[in-house]
Amino acid sequence: MIKAIIRPENSEANLRSYHEAYKNFSWSQIEDELPEIGAGLTNIVHYAIDRWAENPHHAQKTALIFEQAGKTVRYSYRDLYVESCKWAHLLVRHGFKKGDRLFILLPPSPEIYFAMMGCARIGVIFSILYPSLAFEEMTWRLLDSQPLAVLTTEDLVEKLSPEGMKGVQCVLILSGEPPGLFPWEVVTESVLARMPDTFETEKLPPESPLYLLYSSGSTGPPKGVVHAHHDMIGHLMTGRFVLDLSAESILWTDCDPAWVTGTVYGAFAPWLCGCTTVVQGDSFSASTWYRTLEIYRVTNWYTTPMTLRKLAAAGADLPGRYDFSSLKHIATVGEALVPEIFYWVKENLKHTPHDTWWMTETGMICIANFACEPTKPGSMGRPVPGVQAAVVDESGNPFQPFTLGQLALKAGWPAMMKSIWRDKERFSRYFLQEWFLTGDMVIADEDGYFYHQGRNDDLIKAGREFIGPYEIESVLRMHPAVAEAAVISKATTMGPATVKAFLTLNEGFTASSRLNQELKAFVRTNLHSEVTVTDIAFVNELPKTRSGKLVRRALRAQELGLPSGDPLNLRD
Repeated sequence: MIKAIIRPENSEANLRSYHEAYKNFSWSQIEDELPEIGAGLTNIVHYAIDRWAENPHHAQKTALIFEQAGKTVRYSYRDLYVESCKWAHLLVRHGFKKGDRLFILLPPSPEIYFAMMGCARIGVIFSILYPSLAFEEMTWRLLDSQPLAVLTTEDLVEKLSPEGMKGVQCVLILSGEPPGLFPWEVVTESVLARMPDTFETEKLPPESPLYLLYSSGSTGPPKGVVHAHHDMIGHLMTGRFVLDLSAESILWTDCDPAWVTGTVYGAFAPWLCGCTTVVQGDSFSASTWYRTLEIYRVTNWYTTPMTLRKLAAAGADLPGRYDFSSLKHIATVGEALVPEIFYWVKENLKHTPHDTWWMTETGMICIANFACEPTKPGSMGRPVPGVQAAVVDESGNPFQPFTLGQLALKAGWPAMMKSIWRDKERFSRYFLQEWFLTGDMVIADEDGYFYHQGRNDDLIKAGREFIGPYEIESVLRMHPAVAEAAVISKATTMGPATVKAFLTLNEGFTASSRLNQELKAFVRTNLHSEVTVTDIAFVNELPKTRSGKLVRRALRAQELGLPSGDPLNLRD
């Protein structure tokens, strides 16, 4: 933790005083701007598109800028209305009704946004999938969700297995020739041209499901996180107060729409705020990213520390070749924004990067650094107005400042996930008393700023995949010298996390440098060539609960030189 405090960047931001807003905020203040929610029937599309398209002063305002391969296409709010209405008609024609699912398996394209809004118009649940998903991952999702149709391209359709497609009634191909792999293949390009350009938006209960996104965990299969139209309250508030959006803003959320950040802050939040969103369809390069900021005069940029690290690696001389005079606010999400990258951005891009924290399950930004408030490098920030956060132990009891524990949120904010698809038991495990347990390990300081310390399940990056610590621990226990093993990930300032193992040895074996190296090689050989145990500690005993569950939090706190709660309670 760095005790430096960076002064507020913009005292004239939408949120003028964090303390006053947090003290006096009520979600009803946002609901009053969305009166249909209070009346019991609503639809997010009405507030994100229709109300702007019906306004003669706003209808022709640019809502979406899409660039790919040197070609730029702009769509007004009126265009979004027409295109999403056509998609709603197409879906109805193919038998879709409220509650059905549509899988969207497309590379970056405007049609992703047209289709998701068309789904929302009629109460269809959409799920955007990464085109990079492996064959088996795709099959599992198809079998779990059982969508009525899949929207894809003639190239990506080959990712769809016959086993997973047994319940699918229609394959919608964006353009080209039907590949003939499945019956009922439909090319949408010609059909959409004949669809009406108006559609009476379905009025739905606010808790009606809106979208389904799959999020991986450390154990078990991916979980299907369900969100509802009611989320718009949180989208609007955080777009306005965290990302500092107004109707004049041009927002670039530079991530895939299949990631929840791309879904919420690449589309819903900016359109609820009535502003313009930019989508860059090309792969990353430093020059492409800088040029996008310049030519589209981006005012608000929501990016990731990984992207900023790549920009830093490209050199400090490159930013000076571009004009960022329109840029007013930078925010980040994903891994922790380490101080080294924080200061690089501040020096070379001339703006303070404001880190934020949230997850697929929370549905909106829940902890953030605000433009109107001081920023502490390395901190996630403080809870947004309307969200109560605490650091708790295994029983849900809040810790004092500077104690490592699990981040918990008081359940009930408007964008909290509605359910886990077809898994009530898994959904219930998120809750302990009044708390929603995030699974993230954090420390809070005396001013209420939170600092991320990793996951309680310690997911570890292995190539393009994540594995749980239990997999490494299992391999280590296969070695005849190892009695017990506990593994944690350790954050680094400029690169991927490293892995440290804590081991107890079987009788007859002695800790030594030779055994240390032998065990590291044993993991690489028997698990994954890209999993490197960088540090091994031989210990007499591992911290456990009375039931025998490892308490990795205690090991992480030990590494940081911080308290982990009352050690006498660990076994309770």
